[in-house]
Amino acid sequence: MNIKKWMMPALASIALFSSAKADEGMWVLPLLKQQNAEMMKERGLNLEIMDIYNPDSTSLKDAVVQFGRGCTGEIISPEGLVLTNHHCGYGYIQNHSSIEHDYLTEGFWAMDKSQELPNDGLTVTFIDRIDDVTDYVIQALEADTAKTEMSFLSPSYLNNLAVKKVTQAFLDANPGTEVEIKPFYNGNKYYMFTKKIYSDIRLVGAPPSSIGKFGADTDNWMWPRHTGDFSLFRIYADKDGNPAPYSAENTPLKVKKFFNISLKGVQEDDFAMVMGFPGRTNHFYTPAEVTERRDLENDVRVKVRDIRQNIMLDAMLNNPQTRIQYSSKYASSTNSYKSSKGMNKMINMQNLVGQKQAEQNALIDYAKANNKPEYIAAIDTIQAIIDRRGALTFRRMMLQEVFFTGIEFTNVPTNVAMLETALEDKNQTEINQQLTKLRASYEKWANKDYDPALDRKIAKALIKYFKQEVPADKLPSFYAVIDKEYKGNIDAYVDAMFANSIYGSNANFEKFASKPSLKKLQNDPLILFAKSIREERQTVNNLLSDTDQNMALAQRAYVKGLIELNGDQPMYPDANLTLRLTYGNIKSLNASDAINYDYYTTMDGIIEKEDPNNWEFVVPAKLKELYQTGDFGSYALENGKMPVCFIANTHTTGGNSGSHVIDADGNLIGTGFDRNWEGISGDIQYQPRYQRTLSVDIRYTLFIIEKFAGATNLIEEMNIIR
Repeated sequence: MNIKKWMMPALASIALFSSAKADEGMWVLPLLKQQNAEMMKERGLNLEIMDIYNPDSTSLKDAVVQFGRGCTGEIISPEGLVLTNHHCGYGYIQNHSSIEHDYLTEGFWAMDKSQELPNDGLTVTFIDRIDDVTDYVIQALEADTAKTEMSFLSPSYLNNLAVKKVTQAFLDANPGTEVEIKPFYNGNKYYMFTKKIYSDIRLVGAPPSSIGKFGADTDNWMWPRHTGDFSLFRIYADKDGNPAPYSAENTPLKVKKFFNISLKGVQEDDFAMVMGFPGRTNHFYTPAEVTERRDLENDVRVKVRDIRQNIMLDAMLNNPQTRIQYSSKYASSTNSYKSSKGMNKMINMQNLVGQKQAEQNALIDYAKANNKPEYIAAIDTIQAIIDRRGALTFRRMMLQEVFFTGIEFTNVPTNVAMLETALEDKNQTEINQQLTKLRASYEKWANKDYDPALDRKIAKALIKYFKQEVPADKLPSFYAVIDKEYKGNIDAYVDAMFANSIYGSNANFEKFASKPSLKKLQNDPLILFAKSIREERQTVNNLLSDTDQNMALAQRAYVKGLIELNGDQPMYPDANLTLRLTYGNIKSLNASDAINYDYYTTMDGIIEKEDPNNWEFVVPAKLKELYQTGDFGSYALENGKMPVCFIANTHTTGGNSGSHVIDADGNLIGTGFDRNWEGISGDIQYQPRYQRTLSVDIRYTLFIIEKFAGATNLIEEMNIIR
């Protein structure tokens, strides 16, 4: 196949896009000028596009960072102060917490830089450059003698091309620099991102969870909201300003750009704009894919996590240590759970299958009228694959949710071949070396945030559920062990694994290490269990590999057809965890018949929701005191009320958490933290009536920092426009 000939018509169409559909879109920065400038001006933007994204100079995009690997942050001071969400920093706050210093409950504030806390494994990433490398990738694919069909989407293949393009010498000469090529429009276009990644990131401030997670699971994905979902970190660099591992000698990064902060507030219909790193959308789904997402992926996730989370929550509410250990795990699990549950409801309520059917029918009509049978063939292929792979997709989702997500001990280290060899050879030096490595792997898994008793309880419930839902002839091999050796008693099997495995406890591991046995290792029940799950996953993946490949090729053809069908209309690519821009306006919400919500909330709602007997709605005494005295400083509304959150019709998704919300002049007015329940389906089809980005009003953030925490040192380093 001539890839260049096949792809170039679609790329030409992309270049013709000139006018954007209002509010919708996760736009690629290099195309803003030709795709979005006119519409953004019409919506209220006062800046020029070059102020937002300038490939040759400093612009607002240089104040936007990827926080960790799945959130967004913004620079709000010349000294590398990063604002993001409380839930984005939650795992690191939890990691620093203990019974003695419970920062999750009490909050944390560094009153000077010497008190800021380092975070192992946390990174902050700047995007230095974004380059269109479509021609380069197409030429490489054409010249590739291996002709692997999936290379056009392969991260390893594309990133090897990125390194070749910039050269390893360039990367060696620029510490912390990485390059990545990402496919867009399902492999119809490619961009290369040059990144600068900093790894000395320190915790600066976080409100208590009673503020940062106010409303918790009940309010998650809902509007109205009253949460102060923010946290603060700082980027440190070496003496030359380069990325470097943690060192006491490192100093705060002197940044190229940071956001000014505006206290003017928001009004209905004000322009609002967001840059961030949205993770995954599926706007090009066919109706068959929407149905598969609803009935397989989402449905399995909801049912399995419901079982697991009920057990987790009960344990957390009854044990303070377990609460600290599992707070981050529970929050992560419930977030995806509620998202999947809400999406399924909205897929049905908003008739997304019907909307996608209309889009697919339009492409079929276009294909027939223009002699493009390949687009109809792509649609037929997608439908046929989904029909054929249903049972396998269900098994893969069940394996993932039950065993790899749900049961922690599935992830025990199973790569013990070198230790087995050393034991066979009776090579004591090698035995000792391999035991040291195995101990390190074991301790990384069974760390301070692991509760084996809770994991056992969850495992018993989920292993039973898996057996109930999956056909008997498709069960992993360990079920035969349960039937043969334990007479079908799953509880006894799980307890026996922990009693007899070297990974069952620290005492078990040390006993084994003192007298290692080849027979003991080869018959270890937890290792055999984990291996059986991995083998089953590999079996399912092998059976799905051909369909996955054919599906990717059909999806690429389908998207190419939609691009041609849309002609000169702007068409944004699906989110793929790359830097994007979305814009719109501050908008109230008509959620359903006779249910209308205002565009902002105040502290009145916090007091109205207060329930001291419900951990989700506890209000700190000091916050109540500030409310009762009206001590809001310069952050109150004209009517004297204290603003908390607001909503805008910008198009966001997971990964946008922590994204800045800026006004028409480029000033920071809030921090996005969530979407509303009714707008969750925007990952598949943007719904202008329903889609809203939920944001913490920057005035509430500053109020908490100054009035609640007394961290005026942080206020002083920001540039606040009063």
